[in-house]
Amino acid sequence: SNRTEILADGTRDYNPKQMAIREKVFNTIISCFKRHGAETIDTPVFELKETLTGKYGEDSKLIYDLKDQGGELLSLRYDLTVPFARYLAMNKITNIKRYHIAKVYRRDNPAMTRGRYREFYQCDFDIAGQYDAMIPDAECLKIVHEILSELQLGEFCIKVNDRRILDGMFAVCGVPDEKFRTICSTVDKLDKMSWEDVKKEMVNEKGLSEEAADQIGEYVSMRGGMDLAERLLQDQKMCQNKQACAGLSDIKLLFSYLQLFQVTDKVVFDLSLARGLDYYTGVIYEAVLTQAGLPPLANDSQNGASSEESAGVGSVAGGGRYDGLVGMFDPKGRKVPCVGVSIGIERIFSIMEQKAEASAEKVRTTEVQVMVASAQKNLLEERLRLVTELWSAGIKAEVMYKKNPKLLSQLQHCEEGGVPLVAILGEQELKDGVVKLRVVSTREEVDISRADLIAEIKRRTSEA
Repeated sequence: SNRTEILADGTRDYNPKQMAIREKVFNTIISCFKRHGAETIDTPVFELKETLTGKYGEDSKLIYDLKDQGGELLSLRYDLTVPFARYLAMNKITNIKRYHIAKVYRRDNPAMTRGRYREFYQCDFDIAGQYDAMIPDAECLKIVHEILSELQLGEFCIKVNDRRILDGMFAVCGVPDEKFRTICSTVDKLDKMSWEDVKKEMVNEKGLSEEAADQIGEYVSMRGGMDLAERLLQDQKMCQNKQACAGLSDIKLLFSYLQLFQVTDKVVFDLSLARGLDYYTGVIYEAVLTQAGLPPLANDSQNGASSEESAGVGSVAGGGRYDGLVGMFDPKGRKVPCVGVSIGIERIFSIMEQKAEASAEKVRTTEVQVMVASAQKNLLEERLRLVTELWSAGIKAEVMYKKNPKLLSQLQHCEEGGVPLVAILGEQELKDGVVKLRVVSTREEVDISRADLIAEIKRRTSEA
């Protein structure tokens, strides 16, 4: 098709209808972030290449490098978390609660049909600072719960695990230290691959012993709530590992806060949850839509992992604790504990778009409240005068760019754009100092004095 020749690979345009939906989603999310007391920041779209190097593990090959401009090595940002950590270290900030919504770039093989892009939005909320265990972490999960409930995307489930529990589990199952990360990224594929295939990859490609893999298999099939954490604290093997014990106690604490936040109905402690990114140090989580019949989208790269998703079920948010990242940028290695969540906004757009398609209701792409129209010729100046009055009063108004438009074509414009009101001027109305206000949907007309017009339009459009 012709589109590929004039549009960069792996990018997309948003048409007005898509933008209207996108704006609605952003507003919901931003108002939630603000309700929880977050401020916002912005960072450059490109960073020094070395800022991004070595932070993403196996995904580093997807970093978009810019052309070398005489020794200046720059890359487009890959996510919003690493720039955030750089920002904290550089400005010596030790605590902040911030959100950041911006585009990020990944040199992926675009599979646009499955929602995988090279340029897409990320939508992050993070809490940095030295606080008591699991309170900020619980609030991040509360935020995910609020957003997904408010957007009404259908049933969802938030899986929770902890990097220390995973590492402890690997240790007690006999995985050598240097294989933790690579085995972790294989476990991360359990939501897209069967256990048989995951085990094969561990044994054949990553050189893990058959028995170690089988022991991992027993653990990663477990899911539950606080009860599971308590059971594992009694587990013969697990309780020998200090890291795992610390992680399990924290999961118990987390669940007690989640109960107070009233979100435990949707949260499950799932030992198979791994999340691919290298920088997580503690609690990790991922929200998954559990309804069948979702669009078959594959871009999990909005929030962490960058791998195919089984059709119909998709991760729409993810995050976790990363206490070591800011220290990587600080010359003295000073650490700032952080926990955050990334909302998979592109996938949410796609679902909302599909819901809008399916429902018959028209998406309005403008917010025009009233069209200033005329019923006779030679009233252009009067129309321009009136529309100026309306604009000055903060009313969203429009006028047709023609000297003598037909009344019918002015009314049709309102029908098409969903404009609720028409203010009609004619010779008689001007003499009487009134305007004929027409309600487009019911076709009723009332004469309103020019002095009362603004109040009347505001009254009628605030009800709508």
